[in-house]
Amino acid sequence: MLLPFLAVVLGLVLLVWSAEKFIDGAAATSRWLGLSPLLIGMLVIGFGTSAPEMMVSVLAAMQGNPGLAVGNAYGSNIANIGLVLGFVALLAPLAVHSGVIRKEMPLLIGVMLLTGYMLYDGWISRGEAVLLLGALALFIGVSIVRSRGQQDDPLVGEVSEALDSKAMSRGKALMWTLVGLVLLIASSRILVWGAVEIAVAFGVSDLIIGLTVVAIGTSLPELASSISALRRKEHDMVLGNVVGSNLFNSLAVVGLAGLITPIEVGREVLIRDWSVMTFMTLMMVFFAFSWRGRPRRINRIEGGVLLSMFIAYTGYMVSIVVMS
Repeated sequence: MLLPFLAVVLGLVLLVWSAEKFIDGAAATSRWLGLSPLLIGMLVIGFGTSAPEMMVSVLAAMQGNPGLAVGNAYGSNIANIGLVLGFVALLAPLAVHSGVIRKEMPLLIGVMLLTGYMLYDGWISRGEAVLLLGALALFIGVSIVRSRGQQDDPLVGEVSEALDSKAMSRGKALMWTLVGLVLLIASSRILVWGAVEIAVAFGVSDLIIGLTVVAIGTSLPELASSISALRRKEHDMVLGNVVGSNLFNSLAVVGLAGLITPIEVGREVLIRDWSVMTFMTLMMVFFAFSWRGRPRRINRIEGGVLLSMFIAYTGYMVSIVVMS
């Protein structure tokens, strides 16, 4: 039993470290290729922070554990809003200026409603997985077009500052992109093996392990990058990381896993996990949205509310494991 626990700890540590290197390398490589800072912030960094969830979920689906894939995606979304955004807003109120992010948040709500509709019959079929990936492709296409006309968005300056702080040569950028990707795959395999073994040992579903241990672990890159952005007073990047990562988790992570194998989803996922995820998404949008066109701040009280919801949800999930 000790070996699976060590595998999870080692897998998570290596996953967080490799994800950071992959994001830094991919962002720097994208800059060398001439991508705009806004596009890097919207897509490259958003994709990069979801890379751990993507790797873990794809490997879990390939090994016949699709429940772990769904739990990882939805659990990470809950952790991103409650743990990452809530904790960071508790440290310092977050001022939201970016019009790009405000336009993405209603889209995120739409994606939540779409996934709820798909979960209603208890299955995510390959056809539905293709629909999720198609929605992702549409989002990427719209983002590319939109980035050309919004170079004055506050997010542009924040991404540029972040890239300048981690500038690297073209060769070094390519090296860290490849090294980070290889280590992401290796650490994901270690983590999935350990998580499945623990689930079997405790007699709980891999879905529960995915919603708790794995989800929190794969959200650590978002937490680390958000705290770093907060220190540089890049508040829009904090919210942008969360919104972008949750979009990629809901569309790419679940879509890829469902494409590999149709996913049977218990009714409790819709009633419990999807409901919590969607409600917290609505709370985040309500706290961050500028209703009268003025900059909005997510204050410490609102951050505390989001963090408390995450703690309550996680505590409930842990009680399921204990009572099983």
